Amino acid sequence: MANSKPRLEKLTLDKDLDKITHVEAATHFVSKSLVAPGIGLIFLILAMLFAAVFVGKGESSLIMIAAAALGAYMAMNIGANDVTNNVGPAVGSRAMTMTLALVVAAIFETAGALIAGGDVVSTISKGIIDPSLIPSADMFIWAMMAALLSSALWVNLATWIGAPVSTTHAVVGGVMGAGIAASGFGTINWQSMSAIAASWVISPFLGGIIAALFLAFIKEFIIYREDKIAAAKKWVPVLIAIMTGAFTAYLSLKGLNHLISISLAGAALIGLVAGGIGWAVSVPLVARQARGLENRNQSLRKLFQIPLIFSAALLSFAHGANDVANAIGPLSAVVHAAEANEISANVNIPLWVMIIGAIGISLGLLLFGPRLIRLVGEQITKLNPMRAYCVALSAALTVIVASWLGLPVSSTHIAVGAVFGVGFFREWYTKNSKRRAAYIQMKAGKPETVKQPSEEEIRRRYLVRRSHFMTIVAAWIITVPASALLAAVIYWILGSIAV
Repeated sequence: MANSKPRLEKLTLDKDLDKITHVEAATHFVSKSLVAPGIGLIFLILAMLFAAVFVGKGESSLIMIAAAALGAYMAMNIGANDVTNNVGPAVGSRAMTMTLALVVAAIFETAGALIAGGDVVSTISKGIIDPSLIPSADMFIWAMMAALLSSALWVNLATWIGAPVSTTHAVVGGVMGAGIAASGFGTINWQSMSAIAASWVISPFLGGIIAALFLAFIKEFIIYREDKIAAAKKWVPVLIAIMTGAFTAYLSLKGLNHLISISLAGAALIGLVAGGIGWAVSVPLVARQARGLENRNQSLRKLFQIPLIFSAALLSFAHGANDVANAIGPLSAVVHAAEANEISANVNIPLWVMIIGAIGISLGLLLFGPRLIRLVGEQITKLNPMRAYCVALSAALTVIVASWLGLPVSSTHIAVGAVFGVGFFREWYTKNSKRRAAYIQMKAGKPETVKQPSEEEIRRRYLVRRSHFMTIVAAWIITVPASALLAAVIYWILGSIAV
């Protein structure tokens, strides 16, 4: 006993210290997850203070300040959900890092909103309701605020569950529900609603088909050729020319059209000229870039990387110019109705309103966008630069085709539909392509027929995650009715408080 060494450990103290360490680690983890919402809340407060500087001290100033907060909230949700479709494929294909994608998208979204966002926006969201049937300016203000809040809440929920949805459809649903609550079903333009409902099907199918066709072309004429590099030197400049022309026409229709009036024929002519210039410039550039590349698919990816970065930037610019109206349109309507005590379907957008919308979209993307960027770019189906290129090109071409046909489409549905189209086409092509089978036989040096996999093996090799497919489609279907119901409830609550 006398020679026994004293115990240096204090078990009770060690346990308490371990508990404190775990609590500190848990606190750090929880607080880290609250940083983005905290910054978002600060932005809403700053938006209200910013609005207060411009609206003065009139009787309706508090309403306009509150509406500014709702517009800022909606803008952040647009950035968190909608913008991700523009850069998701490029990130998923490793053509861009997440940081580069966020910076590029934020810059070009802001530029598109401020430069080409337009001076006049339809605040009734594509003629969904007839403002002349709403009895008073006060009822109209409550209806627009209810529409803003309901659509923002729905998009926020969709982002949280990981479903890219159409913010335009959310606003349409919000305006419809608030309009019905304010003055009945007769307020709604049901013909416009039917066209929007049709776009639920048209948008993803058009996007998916066009993306699949381009991927089929790339596989047939470049990937499964004995000399891939020679094929790429011939056809990649053609694809870049198509991309250049398509995006030029796309920007003319969806972005610059807010600055100057451009017809569909005019946009097509501008795109044709730009495509020719793009082909002439890209031929020597692709030839130089292809020097020394090995004859394998990994080499082909390098040739599509720069076009993908440009496509992400251009899509973001056009989106900022077009979809910023989903946040600032209803906000501008509230500001005009509160200041002039009258209802107008089209109003001039104050610069301070445009600034709130532009900054809100970029901030929402930076704070909350990475989750959906990864979903669109990585989790639906595996993308490489060639497949992501097909998605980006499809997004531009589908808008042009839809405009030519006079069909209302959703940019979100198009982009996500294109990702699904690429994935489902790969499943079909892997199973049925004779050229692919012959190419594999040639590379393996085996003349015998390649053994076809069993049905169970085919299901195991599905290239599109069915769970994401069902979640996203379900969210698309219920976006308008969910936003409408939520807007009606919010309108009744606001009306009760106002009374």
